[in-house]
Amino acid sequence: MFRTKITFLFYFISLFIYSQKRNERVIDASKVNLNSPESSFQDTTESKKNLASLYQYKIITIERDTTHYDTSLTIQKEYKYNYLRKDIFGLQQFSNEGQTYNTLDFGINQFNPYPEIGLNGKHFNFLKANEINYYHVPTPLTELYFKTVMEQGQNLDAFITLNTSERLNFSLAYKGLRSLGKYINQLSSTGNFRFTTNYQTKSNRYQLKAHFTAQDIFNGENGGIVNLEDFEGGEADFRNRVRVQVFLNDAETLLKGNRYFYDHYFRVNKSDAQNNVYLHHQINYEHKFFSYNQFTVPTTIISDEGNRVIKRFGDSYVLSNINDEARYNRMFNKIGALYENKLLGEFQFYIEDFRFNYFYNRAIVQGGQLIPSNLSDEIQSVGGQYTYQKNKWNGKVAYTTSLTDQSLSSLDGKLIFNYNDRTSIDLRYQNLNRLPNHTFSLFQSSYVNYNWSNNFKNEKINNIESTLKTKWLDVALQLTTLNDFLYFSQDEAPQDQLIVTPKQYDNTINYLSIKASKELTFRKLGFDNTILYQKVDQENDVLNVPELTLRSSLYISGHFFKKALFLQTGVTVNYFSKYYANDYNPVLGDFYVQNTQEIGDFPMVDFFINAKIKTARIYLKAEHFNSAMTGFNYYSAPNNPYRDFMVRFGLEWNFFL
Repeated sequence: MFRTKITFLFYFISLFIYSQKRNERVIDASKVNLNSPESSFQDTTESKKNLASLYQYKIITIERDTTHYDTSLTIQKEYKYNYLRKDIFGLQQFSNEGQTYNTLDFGINQFNPYPEIGLNGKHFNFLKANEINYYHVPTPLTELYFKTVMEQGQNLDAFITLNTSERLNFSLAYKGLRSLGKYINQLSSTGNFRFTTNYQTKSNRYQLKAHFTAQDIFNGENGGIVNLEDFEGGEADFRNRVRVQVFLNDAETLLKGNRYFYDHYFRVNKSDAQNNVYLHHQINYEHKFFSYNQFTVPTTIISDEGNRVIKRFGDSYVLSNINDEARYNRMFNKIGALYENKLLGEFQFYIEDFRFNYFYNRAIVQGGQLIPSNLSDEIQSVGGQYTYQKNKWNGKVAYTTSLTDQSLSSLDGKLIFNYNDRTSIDLRYQNLNRLPNHTFSLFQSSYVNYNWSNNFKNEKINNIESTLKTKWLDVALQLTTLNDFLYFSQDEAPQDQLIVTPKQYDNTINYLSIKASKELTFRKLGFDNTILYQKVDQENDVLNVPELTLRSSLYISGHFFKKALFLQTGVTVNYFSKYYANDYNPVLGDFYVQNTQEIGDFPMVDFFINAKIKTARIYLKAEHFNSAMTGFNYYSAPNNPYRDFMVRFGLEWNFFL
């Protein structure tokens, strides 16, 4: 009910503002070719002196990088039109919208020296602090996103931002999803509320960015299908996916959390000069709650050989109504001073204070070992950063090391050379000594074998990245060396049981990836390709990735009806080679390593027709329309099939008021 009210509130505000007649500025978007980001909105007042270019609608990151709002319809916009609202090349979707994703491209992982809660399978749609954008707009801007889902629901994302003055901006957004799914116990229901503000004084002496987020991710967890033959056989009875048996009929997970974020600068000297001194402070407080609920512990498997009763995750302390809950609070404070010389760059020195408390409501004694109720710590660190930006060069290097007893350090260096608008080279080096995520160190569950308390060593990561962009080809190279790598893996267990525990790899893992991409256009014809090659050098199969991942799109685009309509239609093929993919465990909310079942080596072909009318972009897609032609061997993870053929519709609509 709350999500419905929020959605209607956004819709009402958008229509109300849009319907107002403002004598000082009335924007007539119909007179402009909006398919190009260089387009301008023409003022229709008598003077026609005011212009509101799209370049004036700015999107600003916490790192102060600025881009401009873009209403064009390109193949890249087609890739980003999805639940996560970003290009998901390297991620394999599960069958229902709002479920987790299997990671095909290890290189998309971000390395952070500080520990996180874990639950990585639940965080794909959980927006981090550095993923929140801030805005500066000359007139109020609204965006409405809609997309149909698999069954009984919809995906809506409503956003509005406005500047009350040239220096103060607010934005409000809410994304809600509900999708029942095609299989038993697969309901997804999620919500992401975001509020942001940014402010700067007239002299830019003081700058502020702040946001609040409230996010919740609810999933029915069926644990995958029981008999692969029922799915792969393609029999008519099992084409109705609710007839396919699953391991869990009433299990569900919930991850929710709020974040309060505040980042501000103050220039000590009154006026901007050749040499400036700034004081900087950032605070990030976040709390999270995770629960796993399962009313019926045993599952009855029906087969021709006779029914059998299994306990998917082994013995449990309770016979029914499992209700496992974990809570997590964290507070991050960073305070520092920055010296800026317009010729030499910026020199910053800072102190960081990181505190966390990860806890359950009980302590457990199991096998003579105490599983404590909580895990908490305080970490103080000191660091420095140098930033240089002049002409064609842009670079930054930062180093952080702990002052307290914890062994924690991070070295991160970037260098970018922009030869021209179409040619650049980007280099990056990282060396991290990071603390383990909390679910590796402490976990409690009503399932006997899912309780542990560990004292793992820190993970050591060396990472080198290089990206070359030219008018002929974009190429990215990544070399990563991992020591003391932490992972979950499957243990020996009776048939139909799944026991997963954390482990630390004693040997070295070397990872290599090469990614190349290029879009070719000839008149109205476009051909966009991305190919990823990955190779892992390791003594044991711990880090498993597909050797080859690719995406190709062939499409036609052009204007029609005196350029009132811009149309784009074509096909996209996604593919990854066969490999031992990680599987998903709902009790842990994370993926684990398995080496018994390979998936992959099947094409996923989508046919799309997209259209743009003024500031509205309309999307129609036949997803995986080749599913019945190539055989039912398509999986997102072992025991978790990829989605069947279906047709989905949606739109993105911007209002520049």
